[in-house]
Amino acid sequence: MQSGELSGTVAAITGASSGIGQATARKLANAGAAVSLGARRADRIEELARQIEADGGQAVAIETDISDERQANEFVRETKEQLGRLDLLVNNAGVMLLGPVIGADTAEWRRMIEVNLLGLLYCTHAALPIMGEQGSGHIVNISSVAGRFANFGSAVYNLTKFGVNAFSEALRQEVVAANVKVTVIEPGFVATELQEQNTNPAVVDAIDRMRGEIGDVLHADDIAEAIYYAVASPARVAVNEVLVRPAGQRR
Repeated sequence: MQSGELSGTVAAITGASSGIGQATARKLANAGAAVSLGARRADRIEELARQIEADGGQAVAIETDISDERQANEFVRETKEQLGRLDLLVNNAGVMLLGPVIGADTAEWRRMIEVNLLGLLYCTHAALPIMGEQGSGHIVNISSVAGRFANFGSAVYNLTKFGVNAFSEALRQEVVAANVKVTVIEPGFVATELQEQNTNPAVVDAIDRMRGEIGDVLHADDIAEAIYYAVASPARVAVNEVLVRPAGQRR
């Protein structure tokens, strides 16, 4: 484990059990940050914490369902209590359940809204007083290219990610005087478990076709690098928005 630009800082990461969250935890820990790992799958984040500590880093695993406001608040509170402060909050946890509006299972809509929007809001709401008291902080919200462009079959997912983008910009304006930065990261197609959440055969086929058209899709580590770029920038620099697509992705 090498000490880097983030030595002495504490980062809380939601959705840390796999994909972008897991890659981000490793990247920030490698740069010197102590990391708090939040996810529902306790076994995965506990193993990740062990791996980070075996490499010389500092990590705590906190089982959390951020769609529950109490648990989201507890995750943030426990992070500060166990690691002493909170410099970075990476709101990464997300759900992508695609399909047409007509005939949709509305329980899937609620799940996306609860995680993609409310969970992000709950964690942010809990983190802001801590960062305000410290006089500094950085909130990174993981959105999507779907937060810029709407498409057939992803209407409610688009709704949540457009919401993340709008919230991030309004929040940025609100907290700039408190020396808190806000960054929204918008990945294109990334090879993670996110696509595997879909079971509708038509949706699965569309995802497979898109993967084939793109060719070499993004890896979780690519997004972790974008997050690191934003949070490791000099104090005078605010990286507010980063859109990252695979080179072969048209939209």
